[in-house]
Amino acid sequence: MPTIVVQANPYDVAMENFDTAADAIGLDKNTRQMIKYPERMLTVGVPVRMDDGNIHRFEAYRVQHSSVRGPAKGGIRFHPQVTLDEVKALATWMTWKCAVVNIPFGGAKGGITCDPKKMSQGELERMTRRYTSAILPIIGPEQDIPAPDVYTNPQTMAWIMDTYSMTKGYIRRDQHFSGGSVASGVAVATSLRGSGNEQRAFTG
Repeated sequence: MPTIVVQANPYDVAMENFDTAADAIGLDKNTRQMIKYPERMLTVGVPVRMDDGNIHRFEAYRVQHSSVRGPAKGGIRFHPQVTLDEVKALATWMTWKCAVVNIPFGGAKGGITCDPKKMSQGELERMTRRYTSAILPIIGPEQDIPAPDVYTNPQTMAWIMDTYSMTKGYIRRDQHFSGGSVASGVAVATSLRGSGNEQRAFTG
């Protein structure tokens, strides 16, 4: 008789991880309620004209788990098995990773349910730009900083930054924001505030 393997829900696993750690340190119930769950979960439909002329609608997500320690940050993945629960779990874990190493960011994550291996460069660009436009109200250098992840790369980050800058602009008297990718899998966001110059470099 064949063995049926049931894959654990990643968000359930993240919640179990949290409860185990909270129990171990005796965290009170009110603090648990404040820091356990995501602050914001955005689900968007991303209609894209494919190379054959037809419109295909992709499901996409951006989750911000915490902004308590600073702007949220986290990668964007393109994969056929991306789900909201997976993105919620990854955003949650990103918050903890940033806190453990004491860097001033919170956790976020994004993803599009798609198969990038079956898409042309033009289709990927149109999808990325449309997705960026959809999540534009909740991203930026002081709010949520995207980065590469599974099947995204420096080119993806360039499309995101270009779409962001065309829509919102990125030069003000008191702030300059430039985002992109350098080297392999590294995104850099630079925020110049007044006379200060703060560079943030991170991986997804």
